[in-house]
Amino acid sequence: MAKRTASAKKQARSGVRRAARNRSVRSEVKTRVVKARRSLSDSPVASSERAAVTIDAVRALDRAAAKGILHKNNAARRKGRLMRQLAKLGGAPAEAAAPAAPAKGRRKAAAAPAPAPAPAKKGRK
Repeated sequence: MAKRTASAKKQARSGVRRAARNRSVRSEVKTRVVKARRSLSDSPVASSERAAVTIDAVRALDRAAAKGILHKNNAARRKGRLMRQLAKLGGAPAEAAAPAAPAKGRRKAAAAPAPAPAPAKKGRK
C-alpha cells in the first residue's frame, strides 16, 4: 500500500537520509576491519602499526555500535576476533590495546567508603 499520510511520507524521506548515513558508516567500518585483518594476516607490517590499525578498527566498531548502526553484540564479536588475532601474533596485549572505559551499564559498583558511625546522642543513658 502506498504511503498516504503526510507523517508517513516524511518518515519515508527521513528513512532514506538515515539509510544513506548508516551506509557510509558501515562502509567505513568494513574498510577499517578489512585493513586490520590484512595487517594481521599476511603482510609484513611492524607490530606497532598492526596494533594501531587494529585499534582504529575497534574504535570504528565502537562508534557504529554507539550510534545504533551495528548491534552492540555484533561489534563486540568483531572486536573480539580482531583482538584475538592480534594477541596470537604477539602484538600489543589484549588489555593494553582495548579501550580503557568499560561499556555502559557494565560498570561494577565502586567500593564506597563505609558510612561514618552515627554521632552519640547527648543526654541520659
